[in-house]
Amino acid sequence: MKPIPKIFVLNKIIIFFETKYFIFVAIKNKFMSLRQYLTSRVFFLQLLAAAAIIAIIGYLFMHWLTFTTDHGHEIAVPNLSKLTEEQVEQKLDELDLDYVLLDSVDYRSEFPKYSVVEQDPLPGTKVKVGRKIYIKINASGFSSVKIPDLIEKTYREAVPTLKALGLELGTITYIPNLGKDMVLEMRLKGRNLKVGDRVLKASKIDLVLGDGKASYVDESQSDSTATAPAETPNDEQ
Repeated sequence: MKPIPKIFVLNKIIIFFETKYFIFVAIKNKFMSLRQYLTSRVFFLQLLAAAAIIAIIGYLFMHWLTFTTDHGHEIAVPNLSKLTEEQVEQKLDELDLDYVLLDSVDYRSEFPKYSVVEQDPLPGTKVKVGRKIYIKINASGFSSVKIPDLIEKTYREAVPTLKALGLELGTITYIPNLGKDMVLEMRLKGRNLKVGDRVLKASKIDLVLGDGKASYVDESQSDSTATAPAETPNDEQ
């Protein structure tokens, strides 16, 4: 095998470095041209034109959004308390508002029957046209509940039970009994109540409680006195 001439190897090295040099020069020229372009007047004019176009598009978009959503036109929610459903519908129609009847609530004596008790949003709230107002109306009257078993319960236990059922505490009467503050009877307008009797909510339940003054000794003495046989006189001889 013939050895490679040194001139041939040298030519290859020169060609390699020349190629790298030309690539470097080309990149440098390109970088210099980009730098010149970024600092040129043409670039700044194009940048200014692009910013103006973006500003115009943004303005038109915001104007369209305002038009479609009726932004800035808001209505104060009226007070619908104690109005009937028909009155609510008429009043809201005048304001281009709508309503949704959610449910009825337990009867409240301070509100007329079938009138609005609660509303959402609250009166005075600013809303847009077409907003739905959610309402709850009063029931036609008190519903009935069953009398719970309070006999031989303490006063402290009886009162929360009555209130939890929507009943009110009436008058308290004490009678002699060993169990102090223990419920002995339940009454409604003078009538004795039994467990399970139905009464209207908000009824006042009178309780008869023990005063704790009676004792087993008194009771046993009274029983022995009541059961002791009467003495008969001896026959005279």
